[in-house]
Amino acid sequence: MSVDLRTGNRSEAAVLRSISIARDALWPKSANRTRWTIVRAKIMAVEFFAVASAAFIACLFYHSVLYHALITFSSFPVTEYVFAALFIATLVSLVSAGFQHFAAIQMRPLHVLLWSGLGAVGLAFSLLLSTIFLLKIGQDYSRGTFIFQVVGVAIAITLVRTRLYSWLRSSIASGAIEARHVVLIGDPARCAKFSDRLKQSAIQCVASFGFPWNPEVTREGDGADSPDHNVRKLIEACRTIRPDDVIVLATQEELPKAMSLSSFLSELPIGLHIVPVDALELVAGSRIAEFGTLSTIQLSRPPLSPLDLAVKRSFDVFTAGVGLFVLSPLFLIVSIAIKLDSHGPVFFRQTRHGFNDEPIRVLKFRTMTTFKDGDQFAQAVRNDPRVTSFGRLLRRTNIDELPQLVNVLQGDMSIVGPRPHATAHNRLFHGKIAPFSRRHVVKPGITGWAQVNGLRGETNTLEKMQQRVQLDLYYIDNWSFLLDMKIILLTLLSKRAYTNAY
Repeated sequence: MSVDLRTGNRSEAAVLRSISIARDALWPKSANRTRWTIVRAKIMAVEFFAVASAAFIACLFYHSVLYHALITFSSFPVTEYVFAALFIATLVSLVSAGFQHFAAIQMRPLHVLLWSGLGAVGLAFSLLLSTIFLLKIGQDYSRGTFIFQVVGVAIAITLVRTRLYSWLRSSIASGAIEARHVVLIGDPARCAKFSDRLKQSAIQCVASFGFPWNPEVTREGDGADSPDHNVRKLIEACRTIRPDDVIVLATQEELPKAMSLSSFLSELPIGLHIVPVDALELVAGSRIAEFGTLSTIQLSRPPLSPLDLAVKRSFDVFTAGVGLFVLSPLFLIVSIAIKLDSHGPVFFRQTRHGFNDEPIRVLKFRTMTTFKDGDQFAQAVRNDPRVTSFGRLLRRTNIDELPQLVNVLQGDMSIVGPRPHATAHNRLFHGKIAPFSRRHVVKPGITGWAQVNGLRGETNTLEKMQQRVQLDLYYIDNWSFLLDMKIILLTLLSKRAYTNAY
């Protein structure tokens, strides 16, 4: 059975479009679904038990390792460490509650939930350390126990939150837990498309309305067709549905109306949002920022913070330095083999675009009989006659890229990043792929996310380059030190990293 909120009046029927709502949507807080307050309480209880257990087990494990045998409870201060484990779990729970980690858990991505959990662990143990210092009980709490507990609780938080997040999504999808309910206002086609995107975040659209006035006609008065009357009908419909949020989808021309409508909808006890559909992708990663004394909508920002840059650069310098030292015998052997295989220099420098589109000179082992650069550059293809016999082996094993460790030490490149293209190759696709140059907001790398996913080698079509750019931008938008480590391991071990190497 469905409830149709449309009226017999033709103008109101045009205003309140696509409002055919399932009966259970009118009462989203139904008794047969678990309420969010109960869900959050259960999640916090599970996390509390997991943290307390991990803290206590860490103590047992540390003492077992310390005494090289399983300890007996007679020689183990059970009461003290049970109290400490409960105290640690309480601190973690208080920090999580204080920073509202679970307030909108169904709308947060998993990585945000995990990082906030690790932050709660760090802050909780900082408070524990302060408590130990202030109460002067450090002699009863060993450093080894403290370190083991930090590691154990961090692992427990990560595992528990990952499992709870998976369970939460599946429970919402099955209807066991009520989803966050929203009402959409805007063009029906846009509402349907936006509703599909919300489903990916376990958010349910329970109704969609058109704007409560005709955009081409302005009516005055208090009649049934007046704007105020239609707005009141819309507000009453929302009161009946009782959503958690109302989202207004507005084009650039509709934004003034959306702002006016928001002043009326603000009387509802809901979260109110305006989405500029013309720039939906542009504002997807935006945030409200403080700029001096002003508040701005920051659409983009440098992908790596100063701390991230310092960590990445430190790793680059260390890895490049050690790599050049360890691989120096290989460099000597390869250099001799290149000279014996064909005439020409051992190394080849090519101009490519680096950070901020600035040209850099990339160093490689020579693998071809020609040394063309600039506008005369042409990518290598399968069975390319320009590639030497030994050069084909170097290219297939990626050894020809190793001299770029020198570029890394010089600061022109990074170990991991989007692969730099020749300048002529960049100009070919620059005007055909809109965010193409955004690849250069970070330093180029010897290896990258696109390469370990099989997208290396020749890019002779627009589709191939679009796929590579898409993966490069994913790396930029989701950078982490762990992602760099993953790419390095895949480069060394995955067969896909050597696909199309010729």
